[in-house]
Amino acid sequence: MSHRPLFRVLLSVMLLIVALSACGGAPQAAKPTDAPAAKPTDAPAAKPTDAPATKPTDAPATKPTDAPAAKPTDAPTAAATTLPAATLAVPTALPGTYPQITITNKPDKVRIGYQVIPNAELLAKRLGWYEQVLGVPIEWKQFESGRDVNTAIAAGGIDIGLVGSSPASNAVSQGLPYDVIAIHDVIGNAEALAARAPIKTIADLKGKKIGAPFGSTTHYSLLQILQLNGIKPEDVTLLDLNPSDLLAAWTRGDIDAAYVWQPTLQKLYDNGGTKLIGSDEVAAKGFPTFDLSVATHDFSSKYPEVVAAYVQTLSRAVEFYRANPDQATEYIAQELNITPAETKAQIEGLIWLTADEQIATTYFGTTDKPGALGQALKTTADFLLAQKVIRSTPELAAFQKAANPRFLQLAVGK
Repeated sequence: MSHRPLFRVLLSVMLLIVALSACGGAPQAAKPTDAPAAKPTDAPAAKPTDAPATKPTDAPATKPTDAPAAKPTDAPTAAATTLPAATLAVPTALPGTYPQITITNKPDKVRIGYQVIPNAELLAKRLGWYEQVLGVPIEWKQFESGRDVNTAIAAGGIDIGLVGSSPASNAVSQGLPYDVIAIHDVIGNAEALAARAPIKTIADLKGKKIGAPFGSTTHYSLLQILQLNGIKPEDVTLLDLNPSDLLAAWTRGDIDAAYVWQPTLQKLYDNGGTKLIGSDEVAAKGFPTFDLSVATHDFSSKYPEVVAAYVQTLSRAVEFYRANPDQATEYIAQELNITPAETKAQIEGLIWLTADEQIATTYFGTTDKPGALGQALKTTADFLLAQKVIRSTPELAAFQKAANPRFLQLAVGK
């Protein structure tokens, strides 16, 4: 029997397979793997994992290398992708009409102690304006309270810092050598007293545990409210807790109420807390509070032009926010690592002031005519003394000297 016909059949089949392979017919089942499975991670959608949600808190008070140069890229995607990439660039011209400040003497770097509060400083930090204006590296150090900032200043750890009016009054009373150089904000409902059920009124606080950072503006406001409602400090249990510790205590159910600021305050609301009273209402009763910028005497005397340029930049950031509220809110949201809507609500709990507004007699006044801020600090100190929070307080002149409008006047050319 001849094998040629069978050989021809086999040869034809082999040629057909080769032809199909050349045309792409054979490997069709493998096609789905030709489009790389990793492709989605090549797109910007995967970027969110490059910026951890905890980034804003990655700059502890002792971390000197957390300079803000890289900060703009650290933003979480939810906020960063809201704006086109082009708008994330630093504005070529800073807003507002101000005199040119020529810095003839500058340090190797400026160490700024900041707090995560939705203010103009945080906005300017995000935009990198301080490096641009001052022309030196900025060493950012994050703190949880003004008391911690005072401690850092006393230890020579920072040059400029943010404190509340209560810690500032305390510092002046203790003779801490610094100038109050600007007002970050007049505090409204961004600070409030929150309580959990069944507490519904201030009177219900009797016998309860209340947390607040001692020596802070919220501690001061809390003591004022208790006194106004006839509740003595011994009628409640007051616990000294910084915001992070306070939130942890609240979550565990260790405290019944807390007086604190944003963004911690919102977390209390989100975890069963309700507002009893805000600092805007306390201010309406005659007890306003402020977030203040302070600079050490040593730094401000050596580098007055740097300090003036710093407060001028704060003022420009206020003007940028007023002219571009949505865009400014986006930038601050990136620093706070929350949504723009949440950021907007927190900003509205504070009153931002330009440098020109701050030298009105309502606040700093001028070097020739001191304003009401010195008296407000003195009043705060007298109250803290009566509450035995501090041991002594100097005369009014010491507070008026500390509330130094010189740098604001240099900033606006007046």
